[in-house]
Amino acid sequence: MSMTDPIADMITRIRNGQRANKNSVSTPASRMRAAILEVLKSEGYIRGYAKSESDSGKPSFEVELKYSEGKPVIVEIQRISRPGRRVYSGVGDLPRIYNGLGISIISTPRGVMSDIEARKQNVGGEILCRVF
Repeated sequence: MSMTDPIADMITRIRNGQRANKNSVSTPASRMRAAILEVLKSEGYIRGYAKSESDSGKPSFEVELKYSEGKPVIVEIQRISRPGRRVYSGVGDLPRIYNGLGISIISTPRGVMSDIEARKQNVGGEILCRVF
């Protein structure tokens, strides 16, 4: 069975894993997922991720979740742009998440990056998700 929205699937796995106090979650591997996980890692929302083989022989990522004083670091993670409703934003219209405490992950012509980095590089794009 094909998956309609693989990014939303990865976000849901991370959200559910943190609600269940798991140390790590597994998600199928792709370049887009790797780019999003790299932004989450660089911004300090996850400990890291590693590529591995799943039981069926397909590549997957093992995402190490991060906790602070027993509570998940990611309070809220939400998909913004969906396959049925794409959301694009210019550099001047990029939303600030909780007045700069959270981040938006943006897919730009220069790659996937946080909204902070997109403002520095003066580039807009598709808003994939927001994290707080």
